[in-house]
Amino acid sequence: MQNQTVAFSKDSSNLFFHILTKCNLSCSHCYINREQHGDRTLDIDTIRDWLGLFASKAYQTNLVLLGGEPTLHPDLHLAVKEARRLHFKSITIDTNGYLFHNILEKITPEEIDFLSFSLDGATQSTNDAIRGGGSYDAVLAGIQKAREKGFSCSMIYTVSDRNIHELDLMPALVQTLGINRFFIQVIGMRGESSASAQPDQVAPEQNLQVPQTLQVSKDSWLKIIPKVAEKIASQGIIVTYPTVFLSTKEVFQCAGNVAKNFFVFPNGRVYQCPICEDFPLHSHEIRNNCLVPSPRINETDLFKLTIPEGCVMNKMIQPGNLSYRADGIPHHKIACCMLKQELIP
Repeated sequence: MQNQTVAFSKDSSNLFFHILTKCNLSCSHCYINREQHGDRTLDIDTIRDWLGLFASKAYQTNLVLLGGEPTLHPDLHLAVKEARRLHFKSITIDTNGYLFHNILEKITPEEIDFLSFSLDGATQSTNDAIRGGGSYDAVLAGIQKAREKGFSCSMIYTVSDRNIHELDLMPALVQTLGINRFFIQVIGMRGESSASAQPDQVAPEQNLQVPQTLQVSKDSWLKIIPKVAEKIASQGIIVTYPTVFLSTKEVFQCAGNVAKNFFVFPNGRVYQCPICEDFPLHSHEIRNNCLVPSPRINETDLFKLTIPEGCVMNKMIQPGNLSYRADGIPHHKIACCMLKQELIP
C-alpha cells in the first residue's frame, strides 16, 4: 500500500462549481451560507459561460459539480456534456443520493469519472440525525443504481464528534457497496456548522476549547482516522483524508500560494480557500462573464501571512483545534485544509 501526501502543484487545479445552493436536505454541518453564496440557480447558458472561463486549463483541472444538491438542477446533464466537450481532466458530481431528474438516464459512465455520495454515519440512525430522515437509504439505493449502470462511485464521510464513533464500522459497510474511492473530510466551522455550534467546552485531554458536538480533538483524529483509512484501503479502495495536524517542526504551506483551486458560487463569488467562504474575502468575482480579481483586502492577502499556528484562517475562525504551551508556543500547527493524505492499494 502506498501512503503519500498529495503535494500542491501549479500544474494541477480543482474547480468546485456550485451550480445552485438549493437542496432537499438540511444537513446540520452544511457549509452553504446563502447570505454569502446566493440562492440563485444558474441557467445552463450561464453554466456554459462560466465553465468557459476555466477552459484554457481544463485539461489539467478536476471539475466537481455540486450545490446544494446538483441533481436538483434540471440541466445538470447538459453541464456534464459541456464539461466533457471542454476536456476537463476529470468530472465528478457530488450528490446526496436522491438522483433527481433521472440523471442516470441522461448521462453515461463515459461522460463522468465519479458520482460521489455523501454518507455521515455507518447506521441509519446516526446518518439521518445529521443529514435528515431517509437520506441513509437514499444513498445506499443511489449507489446500487449507479453501479448497476456502470458508473464509478465514491463516498464522502464528514467527521464530527456526532459520527466519529461509527467510523470504524465503515470498512465493513463500504466493502459491500462496490465503491472505488473513499474520502474522509473534517468538519469546518462554517455555514450551518458554525450556526449550530454550541458554546465552547473544555476537552480535558488537551485543555482545548472545542465547540460542543462538532469538532473532534487532535487525539481522537490521530487515533481513529489513519487506522480506519488503512482498513478501507486494504479492501482495494483509494482513500483520501486531510492531514489537519502538523508538528511544529513541519513546514506549513498554503495551497493558495501554489495551486489554483477555485470554489465558484451562484452569486459569482470565486474563492481559493474554502475556510474563507463565510466572509466577503473572495479573491475573484465573475462579472459579465469575466473573471475579475477582487480589490484588497481579500483572501490572497492572508495566504502570504506566516504564523506559528500554520493556517491563518483556522486561527481566526476555528481556534478550538489549537492548544498552547505555558509560554504561548502552540503544541502543533494546523495544515492547509487542501493538504491531503492518500492511500493507494
